[in-house]
Amino acid sequence: MVARMCTKNDSPEYYFRDLLAATVQFLLVALILLGGKTVPVYASVSDTCASGLDPTEVFWPDAPAVIPFKGADSQDPLAFRHYNASEEVLGRTMKDWLRFSVAFWHSIRNDGSDPFGFPTKRWPWDAAPAGCEDPPPPMELAKRRMRAMFELMRKLGVDLWCFHDRDIAPRGDTLEETNANLDEIVEYAAQLQEGTEIRPLWGTAQLFAEPHYMHGAATSPSVDVFVRAAAQVKKAMDATRRLGGENFNFWGGREGYAFLPTTDLKTEREHAAMFFKMARDYWVKDLKQKGKPLLIEPKPQEPSKHQYDWDVGTTAGFLREFHLEKDFRLNVECNHATLAGHSCSHEIETAVAMDMLGGLDANTGDPQVGWDTDQFMTDGREAALVLSAIVRSNGFAPGGINFDAKTRRESTDVNDLLYAHIGGMDAMAKGLKLAAKLVDPDGALEGVKRERYSSWVSELGVKIEKGKATLKELEKLALEADGEPVVGSGKQELADNIIAAVVG
Repeated sequence: MVARMCTKNDSPEYYFRDLLAATVQFLLVALILLGGKTVPVYASVSDTCASGLDPTEVFWPDAPAVIPFKGADSQDPLAFRHYNASEEVLGRTMKDWLRFSVAFWHSIRNDGSDPFGFPTKRWPWDAAPAGCEDPPPPMELAKRRMRAMFELMRKLGVDLWCFHDRDIAPRGDTLEETNANLDEIVEYAAQLQEGTEIRPLWGTAQLFAEPHYMHGAATSPSVDVFVRAAAQVKKAMDATRRLGGENFNFWGGREGYAFLPTTDLKTEREHAAMFFKMARDYWVKDLKQKGKPLLIEPKPQEPSKHQYDWDVGTTAGFLREFHLEKDFRLNVECNHATLAGHSCSHEIETAVAMDMLGGLDANTGDPQVGWDTDQFMTDGREAALVLSAIVRSNGFAPGGINFDAKTRRESTDVNDLLYAHIGGMDAMAKGLKLAAKLVDPDGALEGVKRERYSSWVSELGVKIEKGKATLKELEKLALEADGEPVVGSGKQELADNIIAAVVG
């Protein structure tokens, strides 16, 4: 149950490419030192490729500076049809209700690779700049990617973003070097945030991709791996705090088992709880982040055969078992919900009922594919039902709606990223407006629900709910009753028709 990766798409070739680049850099430094020179290692690159490393470089030259709202009748693919940031719904603006966030890993680092195929995308920020034969060195490339991220957010009018430590900064040869790389990129991101309202919705640590995490991180049978995971989480928390992040998220891709007969479930679950407690203490006590919830993101499997944070109910039970329910909330991902055999609205409603909803990863899966496809949500009915639960709970600030979704492997144009986010934002905005109708206390749907539970507002019902009735008393009433209990109609068909009339 421990953290999430920089990039769900980061293939091993990234690791080896970065390692190769670091090796080349080391050799260049050695040659310079041996020659007694003091010029910067990348001086020639900077001289030759100055235009490509220009901080004013534009990656979406054909798109407007800010995507406009043009209304439902618009045919402009680079305009919002439903999302109007300043429009008020139930006394609050759409922007306040929805609190959209862009995911760095899927938006900037998605190269189109999958378990069966090589990368298909060559984004302009990863390609060689004009006048250069090769992409910039790793750290300059990381800064270039960050500039692309901020340009994307500005165009969408989104102030929140999510990142993973290994997403944004390249690995080094040692943990110290890796940490130094992260520090440099975080400071660069802080500079880009300066003077804006942009900040992370949440940050997290990558605890599943590297080989030493193959048996888990917090749940690893190796204490050395547990120590490395703890160090990595601490550093990722430092980065999140430095950038003003509102939350810190954990996703345990390897926190589970592959082979049950050799797995000590009790020990692994206890170790996970200890890990979370240490993270809680550092976040609240050392970093002074009380009031900024820690999040756990449930998922049943993939990449592990069985993950301990299976769904909302399982994860909530774990947190309560180890007395962590006051420190953590749940970040619900729609595609993870379907992998667990639930609808997204079920998981959201369950989290709301338990008072543990902390955020939403807005995406969807392909019903014909049995794995996590991370598509943008465009289903208006599901969006309306999901937003209904969020509206009834009065939103989830400081949580938000993160687009943990990626363009398809076959979508290779840079504007496809804009189309995808525009579509996702429009779907959620339309869902919000429909949700406002569905949750109307005087509306037909709420009327059907009230009628189903109307007997509980009786004197007897209130007495039972207050815990003032006994089994003996209820037995006496049952024996005195005339005939069988009265059971009303569920009126599912009527409710379905009401929803259909609203949603369309």
